[in-house]
Amino acid sequence: MFEWNTQTVALVIFIITYIGIILTRLPKINVDRPSAAFFGAVAMIVFGVIGFDEAIHAIDFNTIALLLGMMIIIATLELDGFFSLIAEKTIDYSRTPMQLLTIIVFVTGLASAFLVNDAVVLLFTPVIITICRASRINAVPFLIAEILSSNIGSAMTMTGNPQNMLIGINSNLTYGGFLLHLLPVSIVGMLVIIPVIRFLYPDVFRGKTEIQYHETNFNYDFTSMKFSVPIFLGVIVLFFISHLMHLSIPVIALIGGSLVLIFGRIKPSKIIKEVDWVLLLFFASLFVVVYAVENVGLMNPLLETQALAGDTHGLLVLHGLSLFLSQIVSNVPFTIVMLPLMKLANSDLLWLSLASASTLAGNATIIGAMANLIVIESAAGYGVKIKFWEFLKPGLLITVLTLFLSFGILYIQYYYGYLR
Repeated sequence: MFEWNTQTVALVIFIITYIGIILTRLPKINVDRPSAAFFGAVAMIVFGVIGFDEAIHAIDFNTIALLLGMMIIIATLELDGFFSLIAEKTIDYSRTPMQLLTIIVFVTGLASAFLVNDAVVLLFTPVIITICRASRINAVPFLIAEILSSNIGSAMTMTGNPQNMLIGINSNLTYGGFLLHLLPVSIVGMLVIIPVIRFLYPDVFRGKTEIQYHETNFNYDFTSMKFSVPIFLGVIVLFFISHLMHLSIPVIALIGGSLVLIFGRIKPSKIIKEVDWVLLLFFASLFVVVYAVENVGLMNPLLETQALAGDTHGLLVLHGLSLFLSQIVSNVPFTIVMLPLMKLANSDLLWLSLASASTLAGNATIIGAMANLIVIESAAGYGVKIKFWEFLKPGLLITVLTLFLSFGILYIQYYYGYLR
């Protein structure tokens, strides 16, 4: 008679959890990713795979703290109207569709590196649609460029997206070192977007269409910004010198979050409501599920094979796996599963490779990254529809090109001794 041992139970729960995460990426599915992950975490405890105390220990509170601190700061800046202000004032400089495209690509990309890309695209999207409508040009290519650039730009810093936060906390990389190595990948990636979009949408950029800019009805709280913006800038500066001050990046984020709640002019309860608590639950639950699988020895065969042995081999493997698995389970669950292997390899090159590849791979399809879905849903609310197949052509092309460039740039840095 077949006996259900602890390893078998853990494997079944893990498979069910990740199938649930995959299915949530399909339309008309009522289960979402956090609920699938939460079910898996609870099931691991209920069926005795790990104890409750072990589950609490499994949660990486450094990552949770960094996410929470940044969410509070970003939520405050959103409510202040800071993102919309940046979008309006920078896009105002464009006079032709080509200038508009260039400004959108670089402003969105650079803003996403420090302001978390999900929040950036949420606030930039209505500004882009408003200006395109006033100018009577198709908004779709500009929105697609916004998505692609947001993901590419977010790859350059530890705080650009959730998976980079995971990598930053678990690796030995400094904030400045992380940025220094991935800045070329992001800048070159953003440069690639412009000719690709222009090539795929020639009618939009043909002729002498003049961008018509009109003041929008977005509200800005400049009184609150006098406090929130300097605090945010101070947090970024402290990130760069954290290793000199012996302050951890999560603690700096929490300090910034606490200061904007105290000194900002937005009611704290309003800010706290804007925090994505569901995402925090998702992270905590996945930590428990993956820890349980690792704890019962299910990952031992994979760890023993040293799948990422050899830096250049691992560099290639991570870029290939990212392209494939990020489309299936998305980049955050993929990154969390990879953490045990990454810790074993203990290579700066491979940590950066995972950060770059898992982020860039999110551009391949509409469901590849959360920022993609945010823009699609936000644009639909304004009557602008971006279809799956229309996004796939520029998305897949940019993804392949940027992954190739990422591999080449990181390999060159490794070859010349800038990375170990």
